[in-house]
Amino acid sequence: MKKKTTFKQWLRTWDAGAFDMTEALTEAVAGDPMPKEATEHAWKEKPVEGIEEGEIRIFTRFYPVAAAVLCTVLIGFLLLTVAKLPAFGAADAPAHNEVMQRYVEQGMEETGAVNVVAGVILDYRAFDTLGESHVLFTAATAVTILLMSLGGAVSPVETKLERNIMQKDPLLHSTVRIMVPLVIVYGIYVILNGHLGPGGGFSGGAVIGGGLILYAIAFGFDELDKILNFKVYRRIVLASLCFYSLAKCYSFFCGANHLESIFVPGTPGMIFSAGLILPLNIAVGIVVACTMYGFYSVFTRGRI
Repeated sequence: MKKKTTFKQWLRTWDAGAFDMTEALTEAVAGDPMPKEATEHAWKEKPVEGIEEGEIRIFTRFYPVAAAVLCTVLIGFLLLTVAKLPAFGAADAPAHNEVMQRYVEQGMEETGAVNVVAGVILDYRAFDTLGESHVLFTAATAVTILLMSLGGAVSPVETKLERNIMQKDPLLHSTVRIMVPLVIVYGIYVILNGHLGPGGGFSGGAVIGGGLILYAIAFGFDELDKILNFKVYRRIVLASLCFYSLAKCYSFFCGANHLESIFVPGTPGMIFSAGLILPLNIAVGIVVACTMYGFYSVFTRGRI
């Protein structure tokens, strides 16, 4: 008597077929001829004995219906929310309250930051910024898990020939040697100056990340891997996020209980002022720079 294959087992078998398809397509992109057997297996489901055709038919019909119902309900909730929003410019709108006025009038005194925007996003609403930083870390983690589950079977964006041509271009090398140090120094300046003027962790981190990507385009990943490999990336980003979380938890705990914090606003306009805003800007900049370079690295190389 043949053992009946469950529907979950069939799905796992189908996933295995999809993985084989990815490997076959990767070989084809790399320039190797795709064997006929791999082509046939890539577009045909692997037969499984004992599977019930009715189960497959129910799944293929139920899934689109369930997806359509879920999307319709979500769209309905969003439209209902939009319909309940106050009219643009209305005097009773939630945006027109004393909070905005307090930010503008007392922001520099309470936070010590000349840049009011930095005082809002890294002091009054610092937990929002913490969530945004964790979104970047979560996205990088999801990409890492995906590549590890595929075993690195992801086709690189650039071929080896294109990378070799760029890495042997003397004009590109000379330009990058001059530009990258200036770009990174400017990114550091933007981060450190975030509480005094326009800038901050997100913008400065993006500048530094762009400098690292430019260096990798010109010289490859071998030199950067000695300084910023995957293990170092994980430790740096984790340490930055943990520092951000612990520091702001301490700050909000003191504020909620009317306790004196060791982080004082200082003298507005000085580089070492604004309490926690400067170190938090540094932490956010590190996360953004590492995540930008990390995404470029894994998607270009197709592996961790």
